[in-house]
Amino acid sequence: MSGGPQTRGEGKVGDRLERVRGYILVTLINLIIMGGVFLLVNRPRSPTMVVEEAPTFVPLPTPTPRPLLVYISGAVANPDVYTLPPGAIVKDAIQAAGGPAKEADLNGINLARRVHDQEHIYVPKVGEERPPVGQTAPSGQAVGKININTATAEELETLPGIGPTYAQRIIEYRQEKGPFTSIEEIKKVRGIGEATFEKIKDLITVD
Repeated sequence: MSGGPQTRGEGKVGDRLERVRGYILVTLINLIIMGGVFLLVNRPRSPTMVVEEAPTFVPLPTPTPRPLLVYISGAVANPDVYTLPPGAIVKDAIQAAGGPAKEADLNGINLARRVHDQEHIYVPKVGEERPPVGQTAPSGQAVGKININTATAEELETLPGIGPTYAQRIIEYRQEKGPFTSIEEIKKVRGIGEATFEKIKDLITVD
């Protein structure tokens, strides 16, 4: 009978140990579960690929050259104002006017010269004295003037004080800057000053 209480005490200690072990086991299981959840939540994610669409290229509209209005008179079948396509030449203008008259002197004009908008072309007759530079034609138009926007180097060289060098500078200026808007603008060409302009101002035009 003396061993009874000791046995009961040992049983209580064993129960406590079992409970402690149970707590430890549950705690470990919870830690494992929480660690797994933590790793699952914080695992690195694959980067999302963003595919950018290539920009759509929209070509700019090409400006359409406007047609030319040309007045042609003199020895042609039907003198009048005609509409010609860009890049037309004097020969095209004469054909638009019904062709040259029988008495036309085509040697007196440059058939291959390009025409420009609002130009007046006068076709002389055979034996008719061509109006000198700066003079007016029978139509009353100053067709003898040299158009500094369309004249060739040879035509420019007929002006007083304008030699081959200045003629080339005039052509280069209008190619770089565009057509002259007034006859005074020719003074912007290097080497052409007020003195030269006074000599040629009545002999040139931009129309």
